[in-house]
Amino acid sequence: MSVQANALSVFSPCEISDALIKLGIPHGGYIPDISMFSPGTPAGMQSARVCAPAYTVKMVPADDDASPKLSAHFVDTVTPGSVIVIDAPPGTKNAVWGGLMTAGAQARGAVGVVISGRCRDLAEHRAAGFPVFARGHSTLGQRPFVRPSAINVPLVIIPEGTEKSSSAFPSTGVLPGDWILADEDGVVCVPQALVNQVVELATIGREIDARCMDDIKAGKGIQASFLKYRGK
Repeated sequence: MSVQANALSVFSPCEISDALIKLGIPHGGYIPDISMFSPGTPAGMQSARVCAPAYTVKMVPADDDASPKLSAHFVDTVTPGSVIVIDAPPGTKNAVWGGLMTAGAQARGAVGVVISGRCRDLAEHRAAGFPVFARGHSTLGQRPFVRPSAINVPLVIIPEGTEKSSSAFPSTGVLPGDWILADEDGVVCVPQALVNQVVELATIGREIDARCMDDIKAGKGIQASFLKYRGK
């Protein structure tokens, strides 16, 4: 595990988001509307933690003849130790990830997949213990609906239902190599250039929260504890 992974992996996605908000990132790195589907179920006891650099995949509608075509399957070229981040076209109802892809990803050393879109074959992912985070699931496969168009390209992940709203939650950019943290709380993207600052602020935030927790458990009240340690 790299130095950056060691530093980030001790924190939860919630702590990382708080740090990114303090750094002025309006979305706090959060990629909304994505839940953990494997291992376990969203309501189950089994959980997973992912902390790894992003290997990005851009999907396009199958009838898009203008976008590039891949010469190899994107799973076959995945970088070992990475988390695959897939961006499907908004409103896609079919899955873009299935059990065979999980088998291939594990064979090549990927540590999980984050999908702005849907997955299928839930039992196969769970049996393999492979972390899968997605917006939903489906019985339908990729064909004849979408196709992969590019790998290791910048992604802009748009929150569901906000494509035409000017006051919506901001979109989250994911660059190849950005750090992805994901667990049962959700998925966060940390830009590579901000890792050191994020770790520093998350460390301070954890210490402050620990003091707040001690006082709250001692009956001193949430408002008083927040004012004392958080200044508000």
